[in-house]
Amino acid sequence: MPERKRVLTGDRPTGKLHLGHYVGSLANRIALQDEHDLFLLVANLHALTTKTDTANQLENIHTLVLDQLAAGIDPEKATFYLQSDVPEIAELGVILSMLVTHSMATNVPTLKEVLRDLNIESPSMGLIVYPVLMAADILIGKAHVVPVGKDQTSHLELAREVARRFNTTYGDMFPVPEALIPKDSGTLPGLDGKAKMSKSLGNDIKLSDDPATVEAKVMEMYTDPNHVHVNDPGSVEGNVVFTFLDIFDVNKAEVADLKEHYRKGGLGDVVIKKRLAAVLNEFLEPMRARRAELEKNPDQIKEVLRAGTEKMRLIARATLEEVKEKMRINYLA
Repeated sequence: MPERKRVLTGDRPTGKLHLGHYVGSLANRIALQDEHDLFLLVANLHALTTKTDTANQLENIHTLVLDQLAAGIDPEKATFYLQSDVPEIAELGVILSMLVTHSMATNVPTLKEVLRDLNIESPSMGLIVYPVLMAADILIGKAHVVPVGKDQTSHLELAREVARRFNTTYGDMFPVPEALIPKDSGTLPGLDGKAKMSKSLGNDIKLSDDPATVEAKVMEMYTDPNHVHVNDPGSVEGNVVFTFLDIFDVNKAEVADLKEHYRKGGLGDVVIKKRLAAVLNEFLEPMRARRAELEKNPDQIKEVLRAGTEKMRLIARATLEEVKEKMRINYLA
């Protein structure tokens, strides 16, 4: 039997998860939890790098874990932990920052994207050193694998370089983490067809949406603007409804027939939207059932997060002690 690898990934707690999160990462996590030791970081310190208002953070932490459990993550197989309650991460971040130049940190694509997308001209120091803290997140648990999207492998390179520099300078200790690109990974377009699904853009269907909300949102989805009348030939390419049907409708033969009919004309947008709404509600129904069970005991979320955080603290303490020993800065040990 192949050795189980430690896989680490996570999210900033910034609100409810949506179908784009499921397609982009959650489906992969559900598969990984049976194959590897899966650690899921609730990155609440990273959330502060772009939003210092913490009024909703406790609620967002709860929601982030709840959404993942409802989606099918098993807390007996995966370890959830809270970044701010593992102080060894921040301490390791300080140590690793000595191995990172300013240009190395500021050239990380993730940071550049955040600065561009949020129009930040004067970033906080927390945001500037965010890539180093991300490296500490990964290395503190000696993760072997970090799942990333097809276009995000470069985002992991700083952690890989830091691991190599530490190992070369002080002796082998850290695995150099490998990127895991999920099969069929990709981004789900937003309902407006203009960008990927995003909480901030409000073009999403949340995993927690009720059936009526899902149907209402689907009815507003972007299709083919030239398909004005039912009998007009329609375009399937770039039509968000068909993009969603390709992903979520299990009856591929019927979807193919609908596409052919739509292209020829005689098939209205309302018909395909009603089908998609039914498909999505069927897909989300098991999540709603699990969510309802979890919400009967709200303290269960906190218990899952506390147990996982305690587990990670033991790992983090051991790693940090080894780091200090390797560096010969453990004078009082």
